[in-house]
Amino acid sequence: MKYDIKNIKLAQHGALRIEWARNNMPVLGLVTKRFKKEKPLKGLTIAACLHVTTETAVLMEVLKAGGANVAVCASNPLSTQDDVAASLAKNLKIPVFAIKGEDTKTYYKHIVSALSYEPNITMDDGADLVSLIHQHPEKYFRKPVLGGTEETTTGVIRLKALAAEGKLRYPIVAVNDALTKHMFDNRYGTGQSTLDGIIRATNKLVAGSNFVVCGYGWCGRGLAMRAQGMGANVIVIEVSPLKGLEAVMDGYRVMTIKEAARIGDIFVTVTGDVNVIREEHFGLMKNGAIICNSGHFNAEIEIKALEKMAKAKKTIRDYTVEYILKNGRKIYLLGEGRLINLAAAEGHPASVMDMSFCNQALGVEYMKKNYKDLENGVYSVPENIDNEIARLKLKSIGVSIDTLTEEQKKYLSSWEMGT
Repeated sequence: MKYDIKNIKLAQHGALRIEWARNNMPVLGLVTKRFKKEKPLKGLTIAACLHVTTETAVLMEVLKAGGANVAVCASNPLSTQDDVAASLAKNLKIPVFAIKGEDTKTYYKHIVSALSYEPNITMDDGADLVSLIHQHPEKYFRKPVLGGTEETTTGVIRLKALAAEGKLRYPIVAVNDALTKHMFDNRYGTGQSTLDGIIRATNKLVAGSNFVVCGYGWCGRGLAMRAQGMGANVIVIEVSPLKGLEAVMDGYRVMTIKEAARIGDIFVTVTGDVNVIREEHFGLMKNGAIICNSGHFNAEIEIKALEKMAKAKKTIRDYTVEYILKNGRKIYLLGEGRLINLAAAEGHPASVMDMSFCNQALGVEYMKKNYKDLENGVYSVPENIDNEIARLKLKSIGVSIDTLTEEQKKYLSSWEMGT
């Protein structure tokens, strides 16, 4: 078995942390029991390009329990937990190619290593693996790819663009589109873990700060809610009139990034777009402003412009680089502009990833059963799977809900029944 990790001796520590995550992922535990009995993934080889974290390790256990062969690589150079990678290699005997802090060349070399196992299912977080396959079809379509899954908003956007051009070569389930994913993982997971990363990197007090959230999608909603809960004065930046109006109605100040640049203390981008905070904004920022990103790619902050504007820079804390501008003001960039919740912290809590990765596991099962009937497009997780995951999650936390009576069902399905 091949692997490329930092240090295999970290495996024992990684195994303990994976155990902690597993204890907090009861829904995946139920899926694992069924998968062990039924082996619904037998015959599949899966190349998984995901954040190599404790929760991902639990997902890999589930896929193996279902009968699949799996190879894993990182979906971000700074998100790998090296002890988890070691445990995946040593204890689970899974080929893993991921090292925290790897350079871009190594990052793509690792994706190629995962693809060398000739997968017939892909599992992506950001669509880098799928994009590489489609850029070099002569290399990677020697064995038919039945289908794939995609974890995050950015990846779904890329894949839908690929499908719109008629170039997507196999069907993909958009896990991110599941309600049990984006309404919980994006909102509650990103909200908490982003603040966790900022605090670990800076040890700054959030209360009383002007906290600027760029983007008011589900991630932005969650982050704004959590920052406000810690006492911050939240400012939202949006380009969508509807989302901007929603943020106003939710009680936040809404303005342009140019206006916010003058007063913000902490800036976080969660848009999935490019150059949201740019050169003209850096020059307006107050001394000591902190900027970071919680979108998938490190493209939301124009880092090259910041580098040009700075007369000096230094790493002043782990994951915190101080840029001294020519006007003497200091700006602090966290986590190299990469996902701060994974660069400086541990990512989402296991209890919320329980639902996200349950969608991944059941999405693969769905793809194996139905790929012959699917065209080469991007598909939402079927509603029955989404509802079943929610039902299992409620059950796992001891919550019961009502069911409709026959009278209520009839009423809701009739147009004749009124007052």
